[in-house]
Amino acid sequence: MRCVASKFGGSSLADAAQFIKVRDIILQDPARRFIVVSAPGKRFEGDVKVTDLLDSCREKAQTGADFTRELDVVKQRFVDIAGALVPGFELDGEFDTIRRVLKAMPYRDYALSRGEYLCAKLMAAYLGFDFIDPAQYVHFNETGELNEEWTNDDLACALTDLKGAVIAGFYGSLPNGAIKTFSRGGSDITGALVARAVNADIYENWTDVSGLLAADPRIVDDPRTVEHISYRELRILSYMGASVLHTDCVRPVSLCGIPINIRNTNRPQDAGTLIVSQLPEKREERAVTGVAGRKGLSVVQVEKSMVSDGAGFTAVLLDIFKSHRVPFEQCLTGIDTISIVIRGDLFAPAREEIMRDIETQLKPDTLFVRENLAMITVVGENTTRAHAVTVNILSAVAAAGIRLSTINQGAGNLNLIIGVEEEDYAAAIRAIYGVIKTENLN
Repeated sequence: MRCVASKFGGSSLADAAQFIKVRDIILQDPARRFIVVSAPGKRFEGDVKVTDLLDSCREKAQTGADFTRELDVVKQRFVDIAGALVPGFELDGEFDTIRRVLKAMPYRDYALSRGEYLCAKLMAAYLGFDFIDPAQYVHFNETGELNEEWTNDDLACALTDLKGAVIAGFYGSLPNGAIKTFSRGGSDITGALVARAVNADIYENWTDVSGLLAADPRIVDDPRTVEHISYRELRILSYMGASVLHTDCVRPVSLCGIPINIRNTNRPQDAGTLIVSQLPEKREERAVTGVAGRKGLSVVQVEKSMVSDGAGFTAVLLDIFKSHRVPFEQCLTGIDTISIVIRGDLFAPAREEIMRDIETQLKPDTLFVRENLAMITVVGENTTRAHAVTVNILSAVAAAGIRLSTINQGAGNLNLIIGVEEEDYAAAIRAIYGVIKTENLN
């Protein structure tokens, strides 16, 4: 029997009208048995997401301030939905519990998770499905890392024989029973874990766009929707800023070869984007899938004569960043230079200590930092193999008067990464997308 796991994001669940759309989508296909939900999102421009409202409650609770007004706003959001769709749905007891816990122990993960918890309970009642609290089945270890195999085993046992279930997204629990959340957008991960546990034929991710776009629509006018994309391509684009899916949701489904289908709740007739392990033959002929980037980066450049001959030099340099808990984005090496690309916001608090340690331990000939940089990646399974594409992209960037700070050809013919000044970021994206569009490579 065909099986579909479907995750619905906050925009798909913002109010009663959106709940009705979601129900209609679920009931259109009996295979949609396992539903993962986020907390209700914004209903209109200027509205506040339920998760952000709950965080405001938690902030006030931590200072001992009264958070009744903020919590009442959250409660009213659910009262409005329940009143329209599930009359008699019990909310007073749930909010009494939230109020009591926040007063006694206002920790962030518990507060932020309550939007998904309540939304899932309400959706389960609306559909007549079983409600599944992931606190019992999604397991993190003592250090906060997901125990994926234990989670998979427990979810499989809990879900496999159910006719229909609604699972709250975004959180699980620590060994001591305390709630632990994923990073924001983590309901995507829950959906992927559920899809793997039930061995779904497909994992649908329903949101407010009809698939992954080949470029940021805030920069490029009317960018194309990508019809097919590989797991590897998606992971890079997501990491570099294409925000349709959480980066970490790819792994659970890719282990089993389960396709991901990004769909639009408000336009369910659109096919969306299909994310697969093996691209269709026709799609493989296209070198470039899309372009994305990140701003707010810094580059620490270390110069020392014949540094490439120094055994362990790079390892010591990276250990310095590790000791200060500053992860690096890229490490670019040359005969006499090593450049470390890092997030500026993570580097700034430890900058003086890191620079001092580099001077003391490595005694470089020259050491300096470049700030306010952006990294742009052009992604495609055959991007770097198609030499004409690389030449055309770099030529287009140069023709736009943009100076490159770094160039890095990724491994496996998958991506080309260039560094530019932040002020040139948008212009570079437009120049690159112009090549993609003109050559019909997307």
